[in-house]
Amino acid sequence: MLSPSLSAHAQTMERLTNKAKELVAPVTGKTDDRLQKVATFEHQVTGVTVSEDGRIFVNFPRWSEDVPVSVAEVMQDGSIRPYPDDAWNAWRNAKMSELSPKDHFVTVQSVVADGRGSLWVVDPAAPNSEKTVKDGPKLVQIDLKTNAVKRVYPFPPEIAGPASYLNDVRIAPDGAFAYFTDSGAPGGLVVLDLKAGKAWRVLSDDPSTQFEKDVVVHVDGKPLRRPDGRQPLFNADSIALSKDGTTLYWKALTGKTLYRISTAALQNASQDPSAAKAEKHADTEPTDGLWIDDQNRIYLSAIQDDSIKILSADGKLTSFLQDSRLRWPDTFSQGPDGTMYVTASHIQDSPWFHSGWTDDAFTLFKFTPPK
Repeated sequence: MLSPSLSAHAQTMERLTNKAKELVAPVTGKTDDRLQKVATFEHQVTGVTVSEDGRIFVNFPRWSEDVPVSVAEVMQDGSIRPYPDDAWNAWRNAKMSELSPKDHFVTVQSVVADGRGSLWVVDPAAPNSEKTVKDGPKLVQIDLKTNAVKRVYPFPPEIAGPASYLNDVRIAPDGAFAYFTDSGAPGGLVVLDLKAGKAWRVLSDDPSTQFEKDVVVHVDGKPLRRPDGRQPLFNADSIALSKDGTTLYWKALTGKTLYRISTAALQNASQDPSAAKAEKHADTEPTDGLWIDDQNRIYLSAIQDDSIKILSADGKLTSFLQDSRLRWPDTFSQGPDGTMYVTASHIQDSPWFHSGWTDDAFTLFKFTPPK
């Protein structure tokens, strides 16, 4: 039994500890019953995608820590299994010199099922979002029927340079092209001819693909800052493709302007770079993920207030769902039954901005979109 003095000391220390937790803990309280938990993970999750037969896949980037699995399938009980196998997920930062980055996942940022039997994995190959690993940046196509890698598209330095960070991808409905955002330096778009295997950069260092200098990202009611006082400056990040495949949308995470361009112009830019002209589509706010539904509504993951917002076809931005569990809503995907999925990646709670994780409830949620 503790002596009275030790007990009082313990109580004091407990109060101080609780007070310290209050100072760094995220704002909590508001929840929405429409947001349902699907699975929780031990490591930071960013991407999610759902195949045409309802299989769910997620990815875990190597940002503030090494991870045991880069790409995983989420099983019905919420557990995960490395996908497509253990070998592709065997990379460890400590074993960097032992394994080839050409046939191992290095730093996976995004996974996208195309509805045509393939899972596409974007690997910018930049641990901790720093310098890319030589021969690492790539797009990997996995056959969902055989659960085997079908093709690897490597990106040479002129496409994915040392400071690049290929962020997300959309696959054309006919399977002919892939479109990427590059949130690294210089920010830009990348187009990949999936048949020829040829890629080219578009709008590199263009204002439409760069962070906006006058935009400050706020979370929990205050500017988001690194320990040294710097604010995060992310270039082209969010991306969405119209259902007919004719228009690509994107925006910088540290930015408020949503841009668009015809995919025909992006394809022609391989021969005529001047053909690519960005067009402003709407004024929004700092967001991460984008998704377009069958009604041409654009969903935006609003990172500043833990919410999901919808941009209607007439340009009106409305708040659809707000929930304190959505700490940095990240990526969207829509299942074959219409159910929407979204990840909470907790970027503002990470060691990038604190001495350690202040909230690590990495979660995959689902919700029913409005009619």
